[in-house]
Amino acid sequence: MGDSSRPMVDRRSTPARLPEAVRDAVERTLQATREGAETTRTRAQDAVDELVRGAEAGAEAVRDRVKDAIEERRPATSDDLKELRRELHAIARRLDAIEERLPAQRARGGRSGGARKRSG
Repeated sequence: MGDSSRPMVDRRSTPARLPEAVRDAVERTLQATREGAETTRTRAQDAVDELVRGAEAGAEAVRDRVKDAIEERRPATSDDLKELRRELHAIARRLDAIEERLPAQRARGGRSGGARKRSG
């Protein structure tokens, strides 16, 4: 068989830097994949946030419409009536002040709308 001092097979030896280059390429690929996944996650989150904002705005508008519809149809409370009375008295006081500044018209017969009923 031959000389045993000679190597059995002439193999090419793997360059020392080849495994390191493969490892670097794999790491770069993984990093790019992570960054892409992060970008995708961020975009998906933004899209969901936008959908939620739109839904919340729509829900708020519906709530407002329902609230307004209920407010328009509910009977007046005693507080509502008290407020209306206060406003009516304030208007009557302002009207009296205006009429006092117009003595000539008052002497000729008062307001054109007829007599006003005054409450206590």
